[in-house]
Amino acid sequence: MEPLEKARILIVDDEKMNLKVLADLLKEEYAPVLARSGEEALQHAFGDSPPDLILLDVVMPQLGGYEVIKQLKNDDRTKNIPVIFVTALSSVEDEEHGLKLGAVDYITKPYSPPIVKIRIRNHLRLVHHYKLLDQLAYLDGLTVIPNRRRFEEVFQKEWARSARNGTSFSLAMVDVDFFKQYNDHFGHAMGDDALQKIAKALEGGLKRPGDLVARYGGEEFVMVLPETDAAAAKVVAERALRNVAELNLAHPYSQVASHLSVSIGLVTTIYMDKKTLPQTFLKTADQNLYLAKHNGRNQIVSSMIYDWSMMSIG
Repeated sequence: MEPLEKARILIVDDEKMNLKVLADLLKEEYAPVLARSGEEALQHAFGDSPPDLILLDVVMPQLGGYEVIKQLKNDDRTKNIPVIFVTALSSVEDEEHGLKLGAVDYITKPYSPPIVKIRIRNHLRLVHHYKLLDQLAYLDGLTVIPNRRRFEEVFQKEWARSARNGTSFSLAMVDVDFFKQYNDHFGHAMGDDALQKIAKALEGGLKRPGDLVARYGGEEFVMVLPETDAAAAKVVAERALRNVAELNLAHPYSQVASHLSVSIGLVTTIYMDKKTLPQTFLKTADQNLYLAKHNGRNQIVSSMIYDWSMMSIG
């Protein structure tokens, strides 16, 4: 959540007056989104702009609050959205049942408006902290770009989406040439500084929000390029090669250039056999990287996979 962005609170109640009271109470600090049924609530929750928190009535026609929260908690897209029940059901059994289903709080009507606002504020503060921790868990500590854990998650997700949609998919493995010699000569502090600059150079070469560069390990990086054909992927790889060269980080012990350079193994597929694991695709990129290094480094070796039963390097 951006500091100046109002948190989106989905208010779900089949009574119009109840919606208005809560919306009026919250509209100065937050961005209320209103739903008068369980079905409408799920549409908002599963939409492109999911809420940061949900205030959910229990008793509603057709789809009640208990069923709504079950569906929310059973879906990866919405399972972490905090839900607060706001309901006239006030028995201990009702409250216990709601909390067991995954609600973070249970407010009974009639409620105190100041107390409702304080509870919402506290839960949103927790959401903000969890989001920050989650972001840090997916960042590489040195280069501050996505780490291997984040790469693997995005790779699996984008692979599945490309297989489902039948779109092109490209992947590039990037290795810094003769980096051990650079570290040995200049020391690990300068080596770390160089990796940070190279990471930013690679990241700066990506032009689309769906593309990703991550630190794979040591001096190795990986680029995920969904919906990218071979020609477009080659342009991205060439830009990466050029961006690193333009850093002009002197490397007197390199055997291929006077500055730090990278080798890139690139692979593209336009057809994914359902039996083929994404790890096979990653292995092909790694094999291409090996060839790029074997052929003299500071270059790109790419391959195009048309048929998984007849993979060839080109």
